[in-house]
This record gives sequence, C-alpha cells and structure tokens, in this order.
Amino acid sequence: DNCFTHGGDYAAAQALAPDITVTKVVNAPVAEVWKAWTTTAGIESFFAPKAAKVEPWPGGAFELWFRVDLPEGSRGSEGCKVHSVKPMEQLVFEWNAPPTIPAIRVLRTLVYLDFRSLPDNRTELTLRNFGYGAGEDWAKSKAYFTQAWPAVMAGLEKRFAPK
Repeated sequence: DNCFTHGGDYAAAQALAPDITVTKVVNAPVAEVWKAWTTTAGIESFFAPKAAKVEPWPGGAFELWFRVDLPEGSRGSEGCKVHSVKPMEQLVFEWNAPPTIPAIRVLRTLVYLDFRSLPDNRTELTLRNFGYGAGEDWAKSKAYFTQAWPAVMAGLEKRFAPK
C-alpha cells in the first residue's frame, strides 16, 4: 500500500492559512505601491529608516535596518532574501524574528504581498505572513508581528494619503 492509492484524499486538503493577514486600500496606483516595496527610497519612505539593500529579484537581498546604531546582525532583516517576484502582482520575501528572540532569528518566515488594482488609481494590498513554528519563541515572534505588520501597513497607507 503506498500513499498514491488514496488519490481522493488530496482533494479535501485545505490551503495553509497564513499566520498573519493585513489588507489595506492605498490611495495610489499599483506601480507606485510596488515601488514603495521594491526600492530603497520607497522602503525608507514608510517602513525602515535605512533600507540597506533591496534587490527586487529572486535571491536578491531584502535587508532593512531599523537600528543602524546596533551591532551587525541586530539592525533589522539582515540576511533576508527576496523569494519570488511577479511584477506589479506579488512580492514574496523572507523575514526574521526580532533581535530580542535570538534562538529563532536565523530562521525565516515568508511574507507574501499581493497587489490588486482598484478603480480611481487605488491599490488593494494584502500582506500574508506564513511559517511560524511551535513553541514559546515562535509565539513571541508571532505576537510581535501581529502588532508590527498592521503598523507597517498603516504607515504605507499614510505615506499615500491625500495631502
């Protein structure tokens, strides 16, 4: 008996639900919102004070620094990479735990950003963060980002708010 004889079981499989989901409608066209996430100047305009390296291609760096004054390895998303890119549609990148949770900092979760064009030059952006493990450190990291991702998305929304 092998695992392939029960073909019908697969149809019932549920897609993995993201650990954290945040959706915002941003008052800017997709191209502008895309640039905000895929360029150094864009990232610095709403998210991280210093985007050390943003290379929007698979395997490219996605390193944002929040504390430039801290020692290397605890400034931000050092070592994180862009996972996949569908221009103007989806950006997927790795993300690490905060430096305050060193045991799992070397591990990564994945962040999916889905961009959808809306009428009147607006964009619906959905952020989904997958891959939190079990245990106390993962729970702490998830609790942190359950607060942090909505704040990041609110910053993006504010960046494009009508003046």
